[in-house]
Amino acid sequence: MDKGKQMIERQKITDQYAIYNGDSMELMMDMPDESIHLSIYSPPFCGMYHYSSSDRDLSNCDDYESFFEQYAFFVEQIARITKPGRCTAVHCMDIPSGNSGSDYLTDFPGDIIRLHEKHGFRMKCRHFVWKEPLAVRNRTMQKNLAHKTIVDDSIDAGVASADHVIIFQKIGENEVPISHPNGLFYYAGAEKMPEELLRYKGHKGNQIENRYSHWIWRRYASSFWTDVVLDRVLPFKPGRGEDDEKHVHPLQLDVINRIIVLRSNPGETVFTPFMGVGSEVYGAVFNGRKGIGCELKPTYFDQAVRNLESIDYSMYDEQPNLEFESGDMD
Repeated sequence: MDKGKQMIERQKITDQYAIYNGDSMELMMDMPDESIHLSIYSPPFCGMYHYSSSDRDLSNCDDYESFFEQYAFFVEQIARITKPGRCTAVHCMDIPSGNSGSDYLTDFPGDIIRLHEKHGFRMKCRHFVWKEPLAVRNRTMQKNLAHKTIVDDSIDAGVASADHVIIFQKIGENEVPISHPNGLFYYAGAEKMPEELLRYKGHKGNQIENRYSHWIWRRYASSFWTDVVLDRVLPFKPGRGEDDEKHVHPLQLDVINRIIVLRSNPGETVFTPFMGVGSEVYGAVFNGRKGIGCELKPTYFDQAVRNLESIDYSMYDEQPNLEFESGDMD
């Protein structure tokens, strides 16, 4: 057995997904070149969250600089295993220096962009996921979001920072187009689609007339995603361990599903190196793709197993029609 496989403690493999409990760096080193069509993940937010006591946990780096030294190895491997012309999506946010009125923000997304550019990626686009300020205040107890701050001295007032979802494309020609000949088939979001548009779903004629898909695309093409359902996430609380200091909510399924539909074809492979409770793999299977994920923390892996054993295909009013989406019915 080679070194990489020695670091995988447990695994579950089906015809739809393969998930591993172990060090994702070791797993990636065993993956073939140019074998992944898309990757989606949230890197550990340096300095904000500590997920385990493992010295292999990227969140346990001593400082910001050493985090990026280690993270560079991950980006290098993701670049190697990604097919030319295909994408990796990174979920991140600005990092506060603390929780007081004198805090400053570090441009974590900007440093992530520059790192990817060093390893053969170019930024394709960036979406911002809106956060409701009171909800952020209640969850994080962020002092500069308290109304008292503006009463006392609003120079110390902060903002409920948006999440960034940065789409990078690997340099090279994409050999297989990601096509939607009959448009988009379901809407992952909070707004109510007008009922008169439903009759256009799967429209086979001139796509200029496909008002159903046009309505969805106008929301997906926005740089500010204000219509994401923020609490539409996989169950995660049972996966908490005794050594958790904090736990950020998993990435919203609306965000994951939009990225997967726009940046991959049915049947293709979606990878996540920081699987957590399985959200990205769940999204891959939900959308008719194959998912690969790796998670270092055993309790998160166990929760991912439970989540993937109970996929809910009815989370949206309009269901994905993978038969139409793949073009088989044309």
